[in-house]
Amino acid sequence: MLEWIDGEESFRTEEELGRGVAGLHRHRGTHFGLEMDNYLGMLPQKNGWSDDWPAFYRDRRLGVQLKLGQKKGAISPLRSQKLERLMARLDSFLPADVTPSLIHGDLWSGNWMAGPGGRPYLIDPAVQYAHSEMELAFTELFGGFSQRFYRAYTEMNPLDPGYEERKPLYQLYYLLVHLNIFGETYGPAVDRILDYYL
Repeated sequence: MLEWIDGEESFRTEEELGRGVAGLHRHRGTHFGLEMDNYLGMLPQKNGWSDDWPAFYRDRRLGVQLKLGQKKGAISPLRSQKLERLMARLDSFLPADVTPSLIHGDLWSGNWMAGPGGRPYLIDPAVQYAHSEMELAFTELFGGFSQRFYRAYTEMNPLDPGYEERKPLYQLYYLLVHLNIFGETYGPAVDRILDYYL
């Protein structure tokens, strides 16, 4: 199907992308997760349904990566202890009154492309219902999105005041995934986040 998406970015492409992602996040669910498991990159992503956002993020996002990292040897005993301490305190950092939003789940600059007329298309999703801030935090992790994208997004979905404080916590999941796939190159970034919250 990707072969049929052929176009070039225009000046308005990233604005349209920002509005499109904001519109996606306005699609609300009643529970967090998804009815089936899926993949983030090459790693399985555990889903199922949950009414409790901090518990879902702790158990099915951070906890799954912790166990995988321990098994692969990517997460040392000291790193495991810190991550377990953070997970135990997660309720104090994440809001409990979040409305589940449909998110792409793997939105980095390589997972969208311009089609005819510069229209943006999202590809390779790890779709789920989650806190929309999780998606936005990932877009900021490795760069690749312009200020036009963020301005268009926040015009439709203004950010909550606590977003900047929660952003590294949401980036932690994606860094753990990268650590478990690509190795210790991502270890220092994981450690900085753990030390920040502990």
